[in-house]
Amino acid sequence: MSTSVYTPGQVSEETGFSLDTLRYYERIGLLEPIGRNAAGQRRFTQEDIGWLGMIRCLRDTGMPIAEMLRFAELVRKGEHTIPDRIALLEAHDRRVEAQVGNLREKQTAIRNKIGYYRSVSC
Repeated sequence: MSTSVYTPGQVSEETGFSLDTLRYYERIGLLEPIGRNAAGQRRFTQEDIGWLGMIRCLRDTGMPIAEMLRFAELVRKGEHTIPDRIALLEAHDRRVEAQVGNLREKQTAIRNKIGYYRSVSC
């Protein structure tokens, strides 16, 4: 396990989350309490950054915060919750798949319109 520590600014740059978002996620329990150095400044670990990567993925694919909190709770409860985690992620995956299908339909319409405009502009 790595002993490297990162400042909030470094984590913000690495993950794309703002400092306010990082503090908010810690406050609501989406992040475990972040360690602090002797001066009381937050110091993140590689594990924290990895977890934030998962949170980024879930957020970017539209998972509501309440579901992300449920997922975090399940992870913290241990391996016996893996079936529940799978069920939660599978439900989210189905929603993402529906969104992708919807976007593909819209993309087809856009491409058809492009084709139409190309055919009439020649």
